[in-house]
Amino acid sequence: MQDLKITLIQSDTHWEDISANLSMFEEKIWRISGATDVIVLPEMFTTGFTMAANRHAELMNMRTFKWMRQMADQTGALILGSYIVNVHDRFYNRLLWMEPGGHFKTYDKRHLFRMENEHKTYSPGESLLIGTWKGWRICPLICYDLRFPVWSRNRYDATTRKLSYDVAIYVANWPITRIDAWDTLLRARAIENVSYVVGVNRIGLDGQGVEYNGHSSVISPKGGVVYTNEGTEAIHTVELSANALEAFRDRFPSYLDADDFTLEFEEYEDSDLD
Repeated sequence: MQDLKITLIQSDTHWEDISANLSMFEEKIWRISGATDVIVLPEMFTTGFTMAANRHAELMNMRTFKWMRQMADQTGALILGSYIVNVHDRFYNRLLWMEPGGHFKTYDKRHLFRMENEHKTYSPGESLLIGTWKGWRICPLICYDLRFPVWSRNRYDATTRKLSYDVAIYVANWPITRIDAWDTLLRARAIENVSYVVGVNRIGLDGQGVEYNGHSSVISPKGGVVYTNEGTEAIHTVELSANALEAFRDRFPSYLDADDFTLEFEEYEDSDLD
C-alpha cells in the first residue's frame, strides 16, 4: 500500500440543473493541479439536495454515468459522487464509484434524512460498500450516514489481521446550521475506526434557501485535522500516508478490544446496468 492522493472538490451547485453542474464540475476537475488517485464530489452534485426525483432521476447507464466514466478515463483517477438514480421505478440517492476503464460499483444511501422527507422520496440502501483502489480499502458513505456509527464500524478480521477499510469518505450536503455536528462526527468516526476520514461538503445557497459553508475535511486516524476549508470554493489534494496509518495502528491497536456484534445487511455485488 503506497500513499494515496485524494482531491476534494468543494463547490456551490446549480439548483436542479444537471447540464450546468456537469459542465461546472468538468471544468473544476481540469483545474486539479498534478496527478491524483481519487476525486471526490459532493452529494447529489448534479442537482443539489432535491426531493424532485421524478423530474431529475436518471437510469444507471445514462448521462451522469457516462460523464463520470469519461472523467475517470481522462484523469486516470477513481471518481466518487452521488446523484439521483431510477431503478425499476424506485429512486435512490446513489453514490457511483467509477474507475478508469469503466469498472464501477454503487452505494445507495442507507440513512435517509427524514427531517426533509428524504425517506418518503428515496429507497434506502441495503449494502455497505468497501472497495479497493491503489491498494487502499475505501468505504464511501453519504451525508446523514455520518450520524450512525454502527453502519460504518471498522471490523477487524483476525484471520487476515486487517481492518475492513483504511479510509471512509463521506459526500454531503450538510447545512451550516448543523456544521458543528459535521466537524465533530468526522473526527469521531476517524478516532473510533482508526482510519482516515474524508468529508466533502458543498457551499452556497440551494433552491430551498438552505445555506452551506463547506468544512470539507481530511481527518487523521488520531482525530487530527489534516485539512479543512470553510466557506469558499476549493479544489484541494491531500496525500494520505500509508506508513503513518500502519504505524499508528501498530502502536495503538484499540480495534483488538472492540465489542463484537453482528450487523445484518446484504453483501455488495458489482452492479449491472439494469
